[in-house]
Amino acid sequence: MKVQVEARNGEEEKRAAGAKRNAGRLVRKRGCSRRTRRRVQATSTAIQRLFLACKTVFKGPGTVPEPADVQMLQLLLDKMRPEDVGLSTDVLFFKAKSSSKGARITYSTIYKCRNFSMCIFFLPPSAVIPLHDHPGMTVFSKLLLGSMHIRSYDWLDSTPSAKLRPAKLVVDSDFTAPCDTSILYPTTGGNIHSFTAITPCAVLDVLGPPYSREDDRDITYYRDYPDENGVKDHCLGWLEEIDISEDLKMDGVEYLGPQVIDG
Repeated sequence: MKVQVEARNGEEEKRAAGAKRNAGRLVRKRGCSRRTRRRVQATSTAIQRLFLACKTVFKGPGTVPEPADVQMLQLLLDKMRPEDVGLSTDVLFFKAKSSSKGARITYSTIYKCRNFSMCIFFLPPSAVIPLHDHPGMTVFSKLLLGSMHIRSYDWLDSTPSAKLRPAKLVVDSDFTAPCDTSILYPTTGGNIHSFTAITPCAVLDVLGPPYSREDDRDITYYRDYPDENGVKDHCLGWLEEIDISEDLKMDGVEYLGPQVIDG
């Protein structure tokens, strides 16, 4: 009887020790899992919130967001910071003394579907995206880093066959991050605009719907001829359609910021 009791006690001690070890493993696993989820959420919340809002706001080709929806997207973009898309001013590209000789414009696509797209453009100093239009599109542009000059026009007539068409100058100013989000509509707000980088800069663009040759939303480039005698305050220009320059080609680069979750 004594031997049986001792054996039984030994088995119970082994089971208790094993239970403690298993409990320790479960606690450690659960703790690591919680920390991982918090870390992902902290870095991706802003871009995920913007993505979900875009899915709600943009209804597809031929539609323009309601004013309340425009305001919601504008507020979300106004709060966007470089780190929300994985950018840092410590990167060599964004340092003021970095050389831009021979540098090209690059872009990263965060997300694209038939209804909208989200992408980031990176411009080295003095880089220019010439005047271009956004047919049937509503566009939100948020300058995340750097300084740039923006010039934009709206058409004053509806005769696209003319070689030179009159347009109203809407914006002709310098912008430095952080600044408010700019918004343009299919026919107002400066639908035809150009970017000229003053310093290295990054711009987050949301387009609804995106460019599409299949849906007759191809991009067109223009050269402007300001008409200082046209109207009061020198706000008239004449725009001429031009062919895309070989120097304008942009390089696509992988988006390395927080990913959006669709579904």
